[in-house]
Amino acid sequence: MKRTHLPLNGLRVLDAAARHLSFTKAADELAVTPAAVGQQIRALEDMLGVVLFRRTPKGLELTGEGLAGLDALRSGFLQFEEAVRAMQAGQSSNALTIAAPRDFTAKWLAKRLAAYSKNNPDTRFNLLAADDDVDFTEANLDLAIRLTQGPGDHEGVRLAPGAFVIVAAPEGGADTPVSWPGCPVNEGEPALRLSDAGLAIDSAAIGLGHANVPHLLAEEDLAAGRVRAVSNAMDSALAYWLIAPLPQWRQKKVRALVEALMAG
Repeated sequence: MKRTHLPLNGLRVLDAAARHLSFTKAADELAVTPAAVGQQIRALEDMLGVVLFRRTPKGLELTGEGLAGLDALRSGFLQFEEAVRAMQAGQSSNALTIAAPRDFTAKWLAKRLAAYSKNNPDTRFNLLAADDDVDFTEANLDLAIRLTQGPGDHEGVRLAPGAFVIVAAPEGGADTPVSWPGCPVNEGEPALRLSDAGLAIDSAAIGLGHANVPHLLAEEDLAAGRVRAVSNAMDSALAYWLIAPLPQWRQKKVRALVEALMAG
């Protein structure tokens, strides 16, 4: 019989019924009705072409055919449990691999991971610098942070409403437009091009020009007075999102970190 044709649900019911020698007790264990247990056993008997149980005056008993396969069946379920534990080992580990834009890590993420580590000293972080889509499986990622319009095909949560703000030096500074990949560009060719929004903020801070950057990225520099807002923040469809495929998103260690990052 091909593995894809193994009647796993029926075998699980057989194991429970054989241990209890009672369809009712097996149903209680499996959280189904006794009728459902009986249907699964009959379907399994039809598939295998054997009788697995007989009713006697003393109650339910296994036939020789049912008893013959029981030890191997239970051994198989134990191996299934070991396989599941092995697959869950990564989830129970304290290592998290995160992909994020380099400027986002420097301006926002790093200090929050440091604060998280103080309360979770056994946690280890592997950080990858990535602005574009990264293959979660190939890079063995647990979580990614992207400046995007939504989570796409993955699960995700937005860190903050999308907004951009134009920043400049606290006093004076050049009127030169500063550009970086992905930024909204004003009319005219930007006179200064940089590789990311973090460098754009730093350049604005020392007076090299005005930079249009994500408000979340500039928040702490604005609060510290390193830069000033030339105008009010403008809403944007682009925002920073925490994203991951569903299996990674369900991991306890990922959920715990997401909750911490959302809180502060």
